[in-house]
Amino acid sequence: MKIAAALAIGLFALGGAQGAIAADDEPWKNKTTSLVIDAYELNTVEWDKMVTNKRIAGFISKASDGLPEVYDCSRKHNGDTVNHCKTMWRKYAVSRELHQTRRLLAKANGLLWGAYHLGRPGNPVDQANHFLDYAAPGPEDMMVLDIESLDSSQFMSLDDAETFARHIKARTGRYPVLYINHDTARYIATRREQYRLLSRLPLWYARYKPEIKGVFPMGNWDNYMLWQFSSSTNCDDRSCPMRIEGTLDDIDVNTVPISREALAKIWGKGELLPEKPPALQYLVNVKGSLGTSALAGLGFGSAHSLARVPSVLTALNYQED
Repeated sequence: MKIAAALAIGLFALGGAQGAIAADDEPWKNKTTSLVIDAYELNTVEWDKMVTNKRIAGFISKASDGLPEVYDCSRKHNGDTVNHCKTMWRKYAVSRELHQTRRLLAKANGLLWGAYHLGRPGNPVDQANHFLDYAAPGPEDMMVLDIESLDSSQFMSLDDAETFARHIKARTGRYPVLYINHDTARYIATRREQYRLLSRLPLWYARYKPEIKGVFPMGNWDNYMLWQFSSSTNCDDRSCPMRIEGTLDDIDVNTVPISREALAKIWGKGELLPEKPPALQYLVNVKGSLGTSALAGLGFGSAHSLARVPSVLTALNYQED
């Protein structure tokens, strides 16, 4: 009975928090909300057309990808041949020039500017240095670490991501925003005691569904900072959540749950989110049975009388994709 009462109170308290969030059901259809565009080097952008959309508040461009390419192809390199190495370097140099051009255009048109690093396997400190050298972010620019999936054979591991974020903080005094999909966000949220830093980075949430009711709050994240809702994943000639003039269907479009003015105030801050007490983290077991980490703080029984459910099996907002 005590456990049931504690669970009921916990869900009631969190339900109130969820009720205060109104940015989970196609918020981009509300024309008062702001948008952020992000692009990698192969996305086509006609800037004179795109900037006529006054809802667009910011632009985030891909910067670095893993470790830097080798300039001197007589040294060890990642190409199949020396000529391949030289081609890779030329592409790298061109993409860096494009990144710098985009920054000039974005800022000239009054847009907030950001840059992201695509995390790969390999030394995370070297990758952080690569990103800062490539992007050369100003104090007002957003910095982002992009972790595409939990597959550490292709993308940066979560442990390395924490090292990356710490090094960015050491060199700039600010933390990066974390770009992840729903599965990775849920994985980190349910292991936030293991990933104490990643679970407190501002969240850029990638999920291509029209609504995300019940997802937030999740771990330390009360809400997303950015929600990437449209990309080549769910946009084609037949249907698309949002088309942006001056771009093709493969452009990424993001919504924000706050005003343009409020977004500008936090855009480049790079501050950690508050860490929530463990009692608010583990409430529902994926398999359907009760799970809790420490409900004693709510005044119902002692912590020793309640079995702790391992975080690997629990999630506050478990959802099947």
